[in-house]
Amino acid sequence: MRSGAKATVVGGVIVAVVGAAGYGAYSLVSDDGSSNDETVTSAQTNRTSKKAAPVKTGPPSAEEIATTSGDFFAAWSAGDAAKAAALTTDEQAARAALTDYRKKAGVQQVRLTPKAPGGTTAGGTTASSTAADGAAADGGATATATAADGKVSFGVSAQVAHKGVATSWTYDSALTVKRDAETGEVLVDWKPAVLFPKLQPGDKLQVGPAKKPPIKAVDRNGKELLPDEHPTLKAVLAGLRDKYGAKAGGTSSVELYIDRAGKTPDETLKVLAQGKPGTLRTTLDAGLQRVAEQQVAKKPKSSAVVLKPSTGEVLAFANSPAEGFNVALQGSLAPGSTMKVVSSSLLIDEGLAKVGKEHPCPKFSSYGGWKFQNLDEFEIKGGTFDQSFARSCNTAFITQASKLSDDALTKEARDVFGLGLNWQAGVPTFDGAVPVQQDASKAASLIGQGGVRMNPLTMASVSATASTGTFRQPYLVAPSLDGRTLAKAPRSMKPDTMRQLKSLMKLTATSGTGAQAMSGLTGDIGAKTGSAEVDGQKKPNGWFTAYRGDVAAAAVVQQGGHGGSTAGPIVAALLGAG
Repeated sequence: MRSGAKATVVGGVIVAVVGAAGYGAYSLVSDDGSSNDETVTSAQTNRTSKKAAPVKTGPPSAEEIATTSGDFFAAWSAGDAAKAAALTTDEQAARAALTDYRKKAGVQQVRLTPKAPGGTTAGGTTASSTAADGAAADGGATATATAADGKVSFGVSAQVAHKGVATSWTYDSALTVKRDAETGEVLVDWKPAVLFPKLQPGDKLQVGPAKKPPIKAVDRNGKELLPDEHPTLKAVLAGLRDKYGAKAGGTSSVELYIDRAGKTPDETLKVLAQGKPGTLRTTLDAGLQRVAEQQVAKKPKSSAVVLKPSTGEVLAFANSPAEGFNVALQGSLAPGSTMKVVSSSLLIDEGLAKVGKEHPCPKFSSYGGWKFQNLDEFEIKGGTFDQSFARSCNTAFITQASKLSDDALTKEARDVFGLGLNWQAGVPTFDGAVPVQQDASKAASLIGQGGVRMNPLTMASVSATASTGTFRQPYLVAPSLDGRTLAKAPRSMKPDTMRQLKSLMKLTATSGTGAQAMSGLTGDIGAKTGSAEVDGQKKPNGWFTAYRGDVAAAAVVQQGGHGGSTAGPIVAALLGAG
């Protein structure tokens, strides 16, 4: 055990208690016996002595874990970055980060409180420093851990100061103590998250005026949108501040923040002095946003989007879980049979299908070496295209694949529905992918499989385009704010195609696969269901897209099963509320 540390037992667990000095100082003696005034830490002494000693192997003991973590806490809290870094697996990175913690993040008076495995404070003593200039710790350090995994949890209490203003800062973190395989030393496994749990490689803690002024994001009616009230919006609101903070007219706050590496927006941790937020109006409707969040919360792994077809404005979007990847706007999933809205537009344009005209719907249809079938192998003998669409007959589309060029669906999706045109919505989005495909994949694309990828935003836009005949790019922030150019489709839908497509979608909503979900909704309505098979999933992803008047919506429930019964009720509720 290092000089200055002693072992004791707390609750049956060996702990190391490090005194105020924390380390012993040693004089090095040169080969000629003369004294060397250079002092070194016990960690450095151990490293020298171990060159001659056998390398110890195996996981560190509880005593070793307690000693190493206790020494690390004592050095960190005292502001001795070099000493703390010498106890880690990456001395250079740890030293730089611990130095910046004081100098660039303005962290002072650090008090570290190791916790027992159950989460309570261990022993009741802490490693602490009450001097801003990194003076020696005023108390001992107690660390507890089990030898099972080497993990030590701890609490941090500190002050953050910048040019005369200060605030308190508390958080919990954890570290892992491990044995170096080559030297046998017991060291703290250094990761940025040891310093603060949200830090990723390349991130830095900073204090000072924020890069971008804060914003007060409001909905279309002027109601403030708060992340506590709308958890789904948390990441998007941070992104809006990063993109529009300088344009919204506010003044910067003095903040402790994470300066994120890459394109991820910075994250505010503490506000030392409030700035003046600038008001940023969005296209969202707070009431409809609340309904969307409530609806998706009923289904795990579900997402939904609501649009205004006449303008393209995004009225609401939501994900479950609320925090995490934004599937609603950025997801990339096979849309299943909801893609038949686009495929039907293509077939009607090409004269390969027509409302009221007889159309094949066999049990099976083969193309490109693949055999396709309908759900439960149903068939419609002597039926019309209307019936095939309303019942979501796969083979009605597969039978037409041989009559289409490889790029036909790609062109229809892009030129009429605006998919894949690099949308500029004011927030990050994925605007769909309908690649040119051949053989079996070309046929599969017609029913929303193959290489076709969508999300609720793009599928809500598909319904919006079907309802008006014209693609209007979805957006959440008005393009006038920053001079963005919205994407435009090369052409509108042919009037006769639009009439027939709306007839097909209305039939589906009133007496087809979407009827149960859409029951009770009246007026100008249309819908399409979908179920997309995904490798490795027992149940397909359930999809539903629909419109009612000047509101269009789409939802997906991953691994939900049939779209009509899973995603359908979500969309119907949004159309009703909208």
